[in-house]
Amino acid sequence: MKNVRVRFAPSPTGPLHIGGVRTALFNYLFAKKHNGTFVLRIEDTDQNRYVANAEQYINDSLNWLGISADETVGVNEKFGPYRQSERKDIYQKYIQVLLDSGNAYYAFDTAEDLDRERKGHEEKGKTFIYNWHNRERGRLVNSLILTTDEVQKRIENGDKYVVRFKSPQDETLEMNDLIRGNITIDTNVLDDKILFKSDGMPTYHLANIVDDYLMEISHVIRGEEWLPSMALHVLLYRAFGWSAPEFAHLPLILKPTGKGKLSKRDGDKLGFPVFPLAYTNETTGEVSRGYKEDGYFPETVINFLAFLGWNPGTEQEIFSLQELVEAFDLDRVNKSGARFDPDKTKWYNQQYLQSKSNDVLAMAYSDILAKKGVSTSIDIERVVVLIKERATFVSEFWDLSSFFFRSPQEYDPKASKKQWKPETGQLMEQILGVLSEIEDFSSKNIETIVKEWLTENELGFGKVMPPFRLALVGAMSGPHLFDIVEMIGKEEAIKRIETAIKKL
Repeated sequence: MKNVRVRFAPSPTGPLHIGGVRTALFNYLFAKKHNGTFVLRIEDTDQNRYVANAEQYINDSLNWLGISADETVGVNEKFGPYRQSERKDIYQKYIQVLLDSGNAYYAFDTAEDLDRERKGHEEKGKTFIYNWHNRERGRLVNSLILTTDEVQKRIENGDKYVVRFKSPQDETLEMNDLIRGNITIDTNVLDDKILFKSDGMPTYHLANIVDDYLMEISHVIRGEEWLPSMALHVLLYRAFGWSAPEFAHLPLILKPTGKGKLSKRDGDKLGFPVFPLAYTNETTGEVSRGYKEDGYFPETVINFLAFLGWNPGTEQEIFSLQELVEAFDLDRVNKSGARFDPDKTKWYNQQYLQSKSNDVLAMAYSDILAKKGVSTSIDIERVVVLIKERATFVSEFWDLSSFFFRSPQEYDPKASKKQWKPETGQLMEQILGVLSEIEDFSSKNIETIVKEWLTENELGFGKVMPPFRLALVGAMSGPHLFDIVEMIGKEEAIKRIETAIKKL
């Protein structure tokens, strides 16, 4: 395979949707699989929608996920600049090449002119398309019907204009997509897209073709929404006399229902993020949730996104980033849309949480405890060992283990009614006596002595152990009871039982 160079080229118009992240990931995987280069280019030609902090958000998101670009703004700028807004002079040069070769033309039509044409076509039950069938018939104003002097005079007078691509007529264009195979297009249905605007900025179509060529991009891997533009882009390469890169259009990420493209609204409605990091709109103040802030590991996001539209052809579901690089192949990318499954995403996070080392999880939990103002001598790592199997997120650790650090302030009403009988208080008084005499306060020893006491007094487990747990925890939950007793210590255990006797 030729020297692989791929690019991810987002527009800095807001937070990076996970559909864009998936595109970045597949480009990254393909590049690394073939010892290639992953380029991040900022396509900021749409100045009206530009958002100041969006570019930094894009970089922060890719860095958090561990798929940083090999070349981008400020990093290995071999083919810079990497912001399109800083490449205006380059585009001006290449639009002139197309004008001189007759592959593009000036169009001076006003918004009113175009609106009149649209309405005229609608009255006849037709759809207005600016192309071969009307561009030279006199109703539209462009350099194909004006003389060179008339064109020059209009430009000098400051008349607003755009430059349009001159689509070929009566041609069958054959193209190849690495995911979708052969694609055939009748050029008569193509419109003459605008390549250059009167504000001196190129449209996406011209800028991305020129940039991809100058940056020596070998493969264009992008979302399905760009598939309708493929014909124009192939024709532009031909017009310039350049060899086109190979194209691969990724399937859409669909709503959980499987119908329609996944949107932020779907996430808001169903309670899951659609952005990698939380994002605050500087204009409206609206905050959008992020996977990082919601407690997901970056490995989780990478793993679930890889499976949206791709599969390894095996039963394996958990992949490290390096394993994904080794397994990834565009041949195994699907054509049809991939349904987003929030529950599967949580499952991935649970798998990664269980695989994390206990010391790493203990450090993360320590941060949570510090924010809650909890200071403790209890072994946090041991707490993590006891509770992590029941957790999907580190943020759930507190609800699963708060009783280790704070005595119950209240008791579960249903459990209290069911487990605390008239004679329970007396039994708990006896438990106090048993605990107070134990010297070796280890879980195993406490359990042995308490069970012996139960046997000697012919007491059933069901009479004593549930209210014993209720007194220590405040509910019928938590890990092995005698582990709890050991970890909170004799003094605290006795204190909690005494409090339960008074309150219950």
